[in-house]
Amino acid sequence: MKISNMEIYPRTMKLSEGYTISYATIDSTVNIFLVIETDTGVIGYGCAAPDEAVTGETPESVVQIFNDIIKPALVGENPLRYVFLLNNIQEPLTGHPSAKAMVDMALYDIIGRVVQLPVYQLLGGFRHKIKTSITIGILPVKESIEAAKKFIRQGFSALKIKGGNDVDLDIERIIKVREAVGPEIELRFDANQGYSVYESLKFAEETRSADLSLIEQPTNKNKPDMLGRVTNNVDIPVMADESLLNLRDVFVLAKEGWVDTVNIKLMKVGGIYEALHINSVARAANLEVMIGCVDESALGIAAGLHFALSRPNVEYADLDGHLALIDDPAAGGVLIRDGYLLANTNYGIGVKPKL
Repeated sequence: MKISNMEIYPRTMKLSEGYTISYATIDSTVNIFLVIETDTGVIGYGCAAPDEAVTGETPESVVQIFNDIIKPALVGENPLRYVFLLNNIQEPLTGHPSAKAMVDMALYDIIGRVVQLPVYQLLGGFRHKIKTSITIGILPVKESIEAAKKFIRQGFSALKIKGGNDVDLDIERIIKVREAVGPEIELRFDANQGYSVYESLKFAEETRSADLSLIEQPTNKNKPDMLGRVTNNVDIPVMADESLLNLRDVFVLAKEGWVDTVNIKLMKVGGIYEALHINSVARAANLEVMIGCVDESALGIAAGLHFALSRPNVEYADLDGHLALIDDPAAGGVLIRDGYLLANTNYGIGVKPKL
């Protein structure tokens, strides 16, 4: 079996509702879709979701790295030797994690199709569904409450509230949302690096009554020791997101005891194969794991879901990055019911985008 051809298809997708986080307002995204063809007729699909603030990439850089490195390295090779192939492009793709993730995803898709198993079963098949949170961007208090109630009506029972620009307003929003939704709804908070240590401690203390399940990346990613100072002085579990980009990062975070939990995003770490190693370190260190996402097609979300379903120490999923996309070529590729993402039982990743 050999790879006979590879093509990419960039797609710009608007969001039905834009949102604001601590450092940006987002109303559209660009994904790069990959198609790998083989001489046996089996086809694999992947996608990259470059995000300069998160992955350090642009759509243009993904296209260039595909043409210059990825396609020449893979065409003519056996796609079932995925470790060999991913290792060969590891060094040239340093700093290009979502480009690597799209290759990783398409190779796993091919393997699953060849052995006639969905990827989550290929990886271990621990569970068949997992609850996902849905995100509320930075909004005034009234609009935050309205958004929370809307999502609850849609069946979601876990809300992730963004903040980081104004700690006092964030505290008010969290308290008011909790009062509005009652005690049964899970609330998560993501400051996207917006706080100092002092602000993080203040936020944790003054939102104690809201019973948050976690606070995500409150401090600057370039100063991970700040995360440790927060973790060691609050009762809320503290999660690393932007501070975790690779295997070494999770080792350092775990070794130093700087966090309670970590957010693994396939686009950020380079795909399923790297995520498996990162997850193993987290499990060895007794860290809880969330599988997260950026603004990405249902194809990318499906890959993250397969990983989340396969591992017992994945406690959280935040896989909502596809829900607001307009004209997603892979729309409908992820099953969701009452706030839970359900296993796709098709072979491989199980999603065929309309390109």
